[in-house]
Amino acid sequence: MARPLDGVRVLAAEQMQALPYATQLLARLGADVVKVEPPAGESGRGSQPAMLDPSGRPVGATFLRNNLGKRSVAIDLKSERGRQLFLELVPKFDVVAENFKAGTMDRLGLGYDAVRAVDPRVIYASVSGFGTEGSPYAGWPAYASIVEAMSGIYDYTRRPDEPPRANPVGALGDISSALFATIGILAALRHRDATGEGQHVDVAMLDATVAMTDIVTNFASLGLPRQPYPPPYILDTFKASDGWFVMQLVREHQFVRLAETVGRPEWVDDPRLAERRGWGAHLEDVIRPGIEDWAAARTKLAAAQELMAAGVAAGPCLEAREVLADPHLAARNMLVAMERTDGVDEPVLIPGNPVKLSNVPEDGEGRVPWVGEHTCEVLRTELGLDEAQLAELAETGIISR
Repeated sequence: MARPLDGVRVLAAEQMQALPYATQLLARLGADVVKVEPPAGESGRGSQPAMLDPSGRPVGATFLRNNLGKRSVAIDLKSERGRQLFLELVPKFDVVAENFKAGTMDRLGLGYDAVRAVDPRVIYASVSGFGTEGSPYAGWPAYASIVEAMSGIYDYTRRPDEPPRANPVGALGDISSALFATIGILAALRHRDATGEGQHVDVAMLDATVAMTDIVTNFASLGLPRQPYPPPYILDTFKASDGWFVMQLVREHQFVRLAETVGRPEWVDDPRLAERRGWGAHLEDVIRPGIEDWAAARTKLAAAQELMAAGVAAGPCLEAREVLADPHLAARNMLVAMERTDGVDEPVLIPGNPVKLSNVPEDGEGRVPWVGEHTCEVLRTELGLDEAQLAELAETGIISR
């Protein structure tokens, strides 16, 4: 059955996660993604933990979870011949994408202007820490944690007398950037369908992260520069018999339901708890002891289910082993198993595609590519290179295969 992006072709000079997650999502929707990486492989392959590929080379976790279903072409873009090969490939593709530090592709002669000169209809997508123009930080490299910190969310959520906690939710800065890049690419393709014009999609990781952590700027403009502590609501974790559950309670009618559910009806008439401000002020001396005394006879799942049945938002805090066994993920096909090639029986598990389309069945996904696995195939098919030419390129280190 046809997929939405069948026929769309993407040439991606990419590394790590911010762009590779985006191009993997495009591939899951049908795009043909050719990944261009150095002859020794991109930096995500060197992350830890790792498995070994059939040649005994490490394949790191960052690479494993961001490159399903792609093809790998290994070209030395620092060489003149390698850059020439890249530009020769450009007209064969709808989208050229890169996520190097701003200015890197321009210095290589592979920036938007150079690529547009080869193919004016190209969609050229850049993902960088601070965008390709307009930022005083343009020359800075960035990982997710850097833009997350600069978004203000680390400071906003820190508690008094505690340092900011770095990277509390995984690759927020990377995946938010990838999602906005995906939207930009799809919008630019639609615009080209209508006008025939290509364009540059420029996504800054800091912009994307500020959009995701919108409470920082919005609340500061309303006079709340930092999350108050104690907060005027209940948003915390509580201990049950076998672990922890989270509860979020921000409205008065929810507090009445909580009090009834945990067997503390007297809270409803307690003047200390009459307003939301009092919930936070008396969380530790009144509310937490009452909730945890009630939850001590229940599992975290049972406690959450009972609260939810009463109209109080709650959920169990799952450990990694419990997430892997979660029936929701199984029902929604949200764990993809990739067989290992290094003698380990248990497969590598990778998050599945969260975009579910009613008319597009989810088929089995292809594994990640090994370094340069498709170099010869792509250069032979797209550029017409013969075996002698490919052998010479390999011998001189321009490509690997």
